[in-house]
Amino acid sequence: MGVYRDQVVPRIDNRTMDDATLRPIRRRVCERLSGHVLEIGFGSGLNVPFYPSAVTGVVAVEPSDVAWRLAADRVAASGVPVQREGRDAQTLTFSDRSFDSVLSTWTLCTVPDAVRALREVRRVLRPGGALHLVEHGRAPDVAVRRWQDRVNGVNRLVQGGCNLNRPIDDILDEAGFDTTPLERSYLPKTPRPFGALYLGVAVPR
Repeated sequence: MGVYRDQVVPRIDNRTMDDATLRPIRRRVCERLSGHVLEIGFGSGLNVPFYPSAVTGVVAVEPSDVAWRLAADRVAASGVPVQREGRDAQTLTFSDRSFDSVLSTWTLCTVPDAVRALREVRRVLRPGGALHLVEHGRAPDVAVRRWQDRVNGVNRLVQGGCNLNRPIDDILDEAGFDTTPLERSYLPKTPRPFGALYLGVAVPR
C-alpha cells in the first residue's frame, strides 16, 4: 500500500478534487484569508488560484513529494509567493504566533492525529488569526452516519488514509477552537456518506 498511497493517491486527488463542484467551495473558504498564511495539506496546489489579494505569502505543509511536484505549475503561476516548509501538520516547526491565517481543505480526514495538528495550528496563529476550513466528516443524519461507519475501513485503504466519519466540530472543540456555527451540507451529485461537509472559520479560545 505504500507505493499506492505515495505515488497513486496524489495523482487521483489532483484530478478528482479539481472540478466544477469543488472550485466554488475552494473560492469561498479562501476568500477571507489575509496576511501570512499557513496551508496544511497543501496537496497539488488546488487552492492556489483562489488566494485573495490580501494574502502576502503562503507557507505550504505537505507530506507528499508527488503532490508538491504536481503543484509546480500552479505555484509558478501564482501571484502570491508560495514555499514548502514542512511535511507534518502534527509537528509544525514554526515559532508561536507566526501566521495571520491558516487554511485547511479536505485535510483533517487524513492527518493521523487531527487534534494534535489543530493544537499546533492554534499555537502558530497570531492573536486575531483564524483557521479557515472545509472538511468532510461525520454526517448530521443518523442513517448516513451508519453507512459512513460501514464503509470507512475500505475508504481508508482506497483513499490513502482518508476517514469519512470524523466529527470535525468535536475535534475543533477538543483542540481549543471556537467556531461560529459551521455550515453543514452535502456535496451535490455525491453519495452522502462521501459528501458530508463542514465549512467555516474557527478561532482559538
